[in-house]
Amino acid sequence: MEVRALANDQPVAPRKVRLVLDMVRGRTVDEALSLLEFMPQPSARIVWKVIKSAAANAENNFDLNPDGLKIKSAIAGDARTLKRYRARSRGRMAPVLKRYSHITVVVEGDEF
Repeated sequence: MEVRALANDQPVAPRKVRLVLDMVRGRTVDEALSLLEFMPQPSARIVWKVIKSAAANAENNFDLNPDGLKIKSAIAGDARTLKRYRARSRGRMAPVLKRYSHITVVVEGDEF
């Protein structure tokens, strides 16, 4: 059985989140959570919360054993992009794109 958790409009670029998600994809939930606690990236805290939420969804909504859960997929997609501008020389402007991401984590486990 597959259970998922979403975190929409997180204020971190998807490119930076994907680096963290690549480290935890395919691992067990306990192993991934302990790995994320010691990662220096700020997006690791957001991913930790999403994985914790997916494990709680599996345990409370589908009566799955939380010890046997494994991360099947972890995806970071593009969300909104705030367009800002920075002053440059000779009265010109340079665009600054503040990117946001949608993070999806799918865990799977046995029904027993």
